[in-house]
Amino acid sequence: MTIHSDSPVGDLSRLRIDRDTGGRRRWVPWAVLLVLVGVGAALYPNARAYVAERRAPEVETARVTQVVTSPGGSTALPVLVASGYVVARRSSDVGVKMGGRLARLRFEEGTRVRKGEVIAEIEHADIDAQLEASRRAVAEGEAQLGQALATRDEDLRNLDRQRALMKDGITTTATLTAAEASAAVSAARVKSAEAAIASARARVRVTEEAIENANVRAPFDGVVIRKRAEVGETVSPFGVQGQASREGGAIATIADLAELEVQTEVSENSVAKLSAGMPAEVTLQAYQDQPYKGRLRQIFPSADRAKAIVEVRVTILNPDPHVKPEMTASVTFQEPGAGRGRSGAATESGPPAPAPPVVLAPKRAISQQGGTSVVWVVSNGSSARRVVTLGAERIDQVEIRSGVVPGEVVVLNPPPGLTDRGIVRVKGS
Repeated sequence: MTIHSDSPVGDLSRLRIDRDTGGRRRWVPWAVLLVLVGVGAALYPNARAYVAERRAPEVETARVTQVVTSPGGSTALPVLVASGYVVARRSSDVGVKMGGRLARLRFEEGTRVRKGEVIAEIEHADIDAQLEASRRAVAEGEAQLGQALATRDEDLRNLDRQRALMKDGITTTATLTAAEASAAVSAARVKSAEAAIASARARVRVTEEAIENANVRAPFDGVVIRKRAEVGETVSPFGVQGQASREGGAIATIADLAELEVQTEVSENSVAKLSAGMPAEVTLQAYQDQPYKGRLRQIFPSADRAKAIVEVRVTILNPDPHVKPEMTASVTFQEPGAGRGRSGAATESGPPAPAPPVVLAPKRAISQQGGTSVVWVVSNGSSARRVVTLGAERIDQVEIRSGVVPGEVVVLNPPPGLTDRGIVRVKGS
């Protein structure tokens, strides 16, 4: 409203109201309302899709894989997984044969040794003195033997003369008897000297063996993986002085790193799946991206009754410097059948036919609906129900004969809210 006044204050007759301004502004609220309605209509589909997506079930997914046949015809399908530790097939805690103070060590951790090589020595100055005394006793005995032989020969010649004289009646019986006695005594002295020499030589051999026992030799070609003693320590076959008796007198542990294997355990229920010589894949915890070929070498003939397990040894066929004893390792036992088809039989003529690829999906992706096995395949944010035909189980996976193809993404542990062509939210995306 506008008040116009052309007269002095107090002349009210000339006042008037301008009503056109209010009419011009009446359309503004309607225009704002129309704009809001248009914006809402434009955003409604997106908002509806957003709400539907937020209400969609969240699922965990995995990809369907395919195991390709190897050139030898083996599908290398996993049968069982077990964990254990790398050990050397030949390993020895090398100890001493006699007690004493360590005078010399010729190794450190990592030293390569050859079979029969002296790797340590125990002080043996006293034994050296005994050896010298024994050798001198041998020399003395040989000298006494020479004298005894000379005396015996002289007494034998005198006896022969007395016997000749006795025949001629020149000597007496007493003289002949004395000559015979002297010859017998000389012969006895010779035997005594020979026995003394043999005894002295035996003492030499015993002393030499004692000196040899002071040397610690490597039992086979290998590498020192643990040093258990230092120069100056007093050791014995029963342990290192001042250390726990469990050491057992060992001063070093030597292992043949050319023959490494995994020591693992499997439950009694799984032993039937294994057979000697079956292939395996070994993975070290420290180098999980570098698998090694393995072969089951031995299934131990006895089980652990308390744990219901059986020990198994798997040879690592292609070890390298990365593989070290006592490392944690995982072993995947694989289905044997190199050179055979899926049926396990070789072809009648020529090389065996290669086995076809195998499609595998996690067991957790399979659900049962009305006695039918189904999986839910995720593509572009929506799920699709697929009926599948199952094959053999492989640890935590199952063979899929039909229904899905390698590379497709399937839902793990399908929630009850899934619908065919329904929206799903994938965890982590």
